[in-house]
Amino acid sequence: MQFLGDWFTVFLAGCLVIIAPGPNFFLTIRNSVSGSKRTGLSTAVGIAIGDAVHIVFWLVGIGVLISQSILLFNCLKWLGAAYLIYIGIQSLKAKKHHNGHNEASLPFNLSARNALYSGFWTCLLNPKVTLFFLALFTQIIRPGTPLAIQILYGCTIVGIELFWLVFVTAIVSQETIKNLFLSISHWFERVMGIVLIAFGLRLAFAETSHK
Repeated sequence: MQFLGDWFTVFLAGCLVIIAPGPNFFLTIRNSVSGSKRTGLSTAVGIAIGDAVHIVFWLVGIGVLISQSILLFNCLKWLGAAYLIYIGIQSLKAKKHHNGHNEASLPFNLSARNALYSGFWTCLLNPKVTLFFLALFTQIIRPGTPLAIQILYGCTIVGIELFWLVFVTAIVSQETIKNLFLSISHWFERVMGIVLIAFGLRLAFAETSHK
């Protein structure tokens, strides 16, 4: 019963945090609309892989080290902020073709592979993800908790993230919705750029109060 209670805590906390709109959410929408359903799905997979790496870091203690080192934490924070701002700036360069389609100056030309990379690095370079896992897992994982159970908790979070972002991609990739976005594609790109820059600036100037 203790295991089920702890797992439900992980599931509920994961749902509440992941569903709340953030950089991962907006990046997935942006890549789905600007590229294709495939690029949106690739972005979601990249983000899920980033989550998995965070979990591995936490399990081997690197997450704890980062959370206790202001220098390491700030380096990761600034790298993540710079990457979000970079993507945002590229989106602000979007221009409209005479045929109504988008001539976006997207990072990596938004191939499926590069969409995956963008999702992966956006997630991996966000220290708040590490701190979320740290705060959550330190409440439910005890010295005697088997490694398999710890991995299950981590896989639960990854599964929630992947399911949610795949669902978001499926919705915004529907022809009617996507055509609506594409009709104002250059403006949509610019709005998404502003949102991503805002997240980057918020991350860069967030108070370091984890210690």
